[in-house]
Order: sequence, then C-alpha cells, then structure tokens
Amino acid sequence: AVVIDCEDATPANAKGEGRANAARLAPVLAAAGVAVTVRVNAEPTEWFADDVREALSDALVAVVVPKVESLDGLDAVDRALTEAGLADLGVIAGLETALGVADSRQLLAHPRVVAGYFGAEDFIADIGGVRTASNDEVATARSLVALAGRLAGVPVLDQVVTDFGDLDRFSAECASARALGYSGKLCIHPGQVAVANAGFVPSEAEVDRARALLEAYEEASARGVAAIAFEGQMVDEPLAAQARRIIALAE
Repeated sequence: AVVIDCEDATPANAKGEGRANAARLAPVLAAAGVAVTVRVNAEPTEWFADDVREALSDALVAVVVPKVESLDGLDAVDRALTEAGLADLGVIAGLETALGVADSRQLLAHPRVVAGYFGAEDFIADIGGVRTASNDEVATARSLVALAGRLAGVPVLDQVVTDFGDLDRFSAECASARALGYSGKLCIHPGQVAVANAGFVPSEAEVDRARALLEAYEEASARGVAAIAFEGQMVDEPLAAQARRIIALAE
C-alpha cells in the first residue's frame, strides 16, 4: 500500500497544495491497482477537518490518522468521515505518543480502526528520550503496541527506519518486528519496500522445518503423546501452533 502524506511530509504553508495533490493522485494510483491511503493531520489540529473534506475520497482503502490518543478523538474522526460521505473508510491508527501507547489496547479496539502502527520517532520526542539504533528505548512501547493489536484483533505495522540507506538495519528490524507479532513495516523510501516484503514472509527453510515439525507432532498426537523431541527441542501444542502459522503465512 502507498501512503500519501499530508502530515509531517507537508509543511504548514503547503497543506492546501498537499490536499489537492492527494485528491488528484489517489484515484490515479487506485486505477492502476495500487492500494492507496492518505495520512491526514492529527484530529486536534487546525488542518484535520480540511484534510478530511479535501484530501480523502472513495479511492482510498483506509485513512491514516497519526498521534491517536483517545476514544473521544477517534469518535470525532468517525463523525468527520461519516459527514464527508466516507462512512465505510477504515482508520489506520498511529500510536506514537506516551498516551497513545499506554491506551493502545482500547484505541485499536475502536470499531472504526482496521489497523495500527507504532511511531517510534514521535514517541521518543513525546517522552523526551533519545533515539538509538539499538531500539532499547522503544522496546517496551513496541511490544505493547504489538500486544494491543493482537488483543484488538487488528494488524499492526512496525516503526520506520529513518536511515533509509542502512538496509541491514532495516532487515534486522523486520525480523524483530515479525518476532513480536507485527504484520508489516512502514517504509519511508522505495528501496526499503522489497526488504519489508521479504522480511514478513517465512523463508523456504522455515517452512520446510515447520512442516516436518508439524508432521512429527501430529503423528505423536495421534498416539496420545502430548510432547515430543524434535531436532533437540521440546515441541508441544504452542510450538505446533507457531508452525501452523508459518505454513499459513507461506501459503
């Protein structure tokens, strides 16, 4: 999917031009088979209402709403979209402040929300922290958002890597995000897209191992055995469930 950004990538003195570009480009991209979203400015800002009225259309698959912090705010987004004739347009909620992360479970469970994302850069700015490549400072928040998405039953996307030339770091973050339960990763440069796509699909070796593990486990289960040894590892139902998920993702 593509995100046309009317928020941080559009300066304050060019918001009108950004909206016009979004309204013009979204139908063109959609007609070419691209899944298109628009990121509007946060609901409390002076730009939000005009963003909804002027930048959004039924060519979109969702609207990205940044810095979501309250159910009241999401209700206001819901009303604005409905009034604009976009009653069926889902919201991808940005969880990128201390309050948004802390309340992420209930925010992602809002009926208008279809997905979420963790925004590390804004989160660190909000808490007054220091951003590092190690991600130690966002480990708790990143995990909380992944857990909240699972509990709410919606997919969540992992943080951006602003150093877009460092594809090794980006690939490593894709791996750790997948391990946490994220469904994908935000990209800020076209060069990151292929790495992100590959990073959330199990490798052939992973799939082969998962199939072999599951076959051995199911044979044992049929004999009434609840746990087995497989390649030096204890395997019971939770690990079998992980293997099933790997196979399902591959298929």
